[in-house]
Amino acid sequence: MRIGLIDVDGHNFPNLPLMKLSAWHKQQGDSVEWYIPIQHGFPNPPLDRVYMSKVFSFTPDYWDFVNAKEIIRGGSGYCIKSVNGKEVYHKENDSQLPYEVEHIYPDYSLYPELTKDTAYGFMSRGCPRGCDFCHVEAKEGRKAYKVADLSEFWRGQKNIVLLDPNPIACKEWKDILQQLIDSKSWVDFSQGVDIRLMTEEKAEMIKRIKTKNIHFAWDRYEDKEKIVPKLKMFKEYTGYDYRKLTVYMLCNFDTTFEQDLERVYLLRDLGYNPYVMLYDKEHIPTGHRLKHLQRWVNNRIIFRTCEKFEEFDFKTA
Repeated sequence: MRIGLIDVDGHNFPNLPLMKLSAWHKQQGDSVEWYIPIQHGFPNPPLDRVYMSKVFSFTPDYWDFVNAKEIIRGGSGYCIKSVNGKEVYHKENDSQLPYEVEHIYPDYSLYPELTKDTAYGFMSRGCPRGCDFCHVEAKEGRKAYKVADLSEFWRGQKNIVLLDPNPIACKEWKDILQQLIDSKSWVDFSQGVDIRLMTEEKAEMIKRIKTKNIHFAWDRYEDKEKIVPKLKMFKEYTGYDYRKLTVYMLCNFDTTFEQDLERVYLLRDLGYNPYVMLYDKEHIPTGHRLKHLQRWVNNRIIFRTCEKFEEFDFKTA
C-alpha cells in the first residue's frame, strides 16, 4: 500500500499517532510519506490511504484536496468539542489506534530535527481532576492508569519528553518514576506534575530524576490552600531554586484579574517562576491587560527586573 500522512497542526511538535502508524505500515512493507498536494494530488494516481491527525481543536482543518482512495481522520482536534464551557468527547469523530499500532515503537524519522536523541511517549493516561478546561477526562477518563513501560518508546535517547497528563496520580506512580530514574536521561514532564498529590516520598524520587525544569500548575484560584503548602514543601525538600521551578497559571477562565495578579506575586515570593497561559487566547482583544500580564510574566528577564505589573511598560517590552 501507498500511505500518506498529514499533520494538520503543522510540524512544530511530533505527532505521536502518525509516528506509530508510519512504523506499523513500514513493518507491513508499505511505503509511507508525507502527503504533498503538488506531488500526490490530481492527476497523479491516488494514494491507497491517507491519515490526517489533529491534536488541537482550534487548528483550522486541512482543506486542500486529498487524492486518496481512503481518508482516515483522528485525534483530539476532531473528537473534542467545547459545549457550554465543558470539553465533550465525540467518539464518532475519533479513529482509535488498534492495540498493535498503539504499542509499537514510534517512527522517529518522520521528525528528524524534533526527535534528535529525544523520545516521546505516554506511560500513563487519564486524570482524576475533571477540569472543565481540559479534554483529558472526556477522552481518557477520570482516572489515571498506566499504559506502557518506558521501553515502549525509549531506546537510550538522552532526552525523554513524557506526555502523561497526571503521572503521579495513578497507582503505579512509583514504578513510572523509578523507570525514569533508571534511564539516566533528561526528563521533561511536558504536561506538568500535580503538586496537590505531592508527598515527600514522591518529591524524593522526582529529585533523583534528571530534570532541567519541573512544571506544576495552579489553574483554579480556590485551590490556594491546597497548593501553597505543597509548593513550600517541595521547594524545601528538593532545594531547587526558581530557575528550575515553573508553575503554569491559567488565566481568563474563571478567575478575576486581581486573583491572577495575586497568584503571580505569591508564586514569585515562594521562589517559583509563574508562567501565564491564557484560556481562549484567540478571542482576547489586542491590548487587553491580560496579554500585557502574559508578556510581563513570561519574559523572565523583565519579570525579574520589574517587580510590579503597574511599572511594566508594555509599549517598549
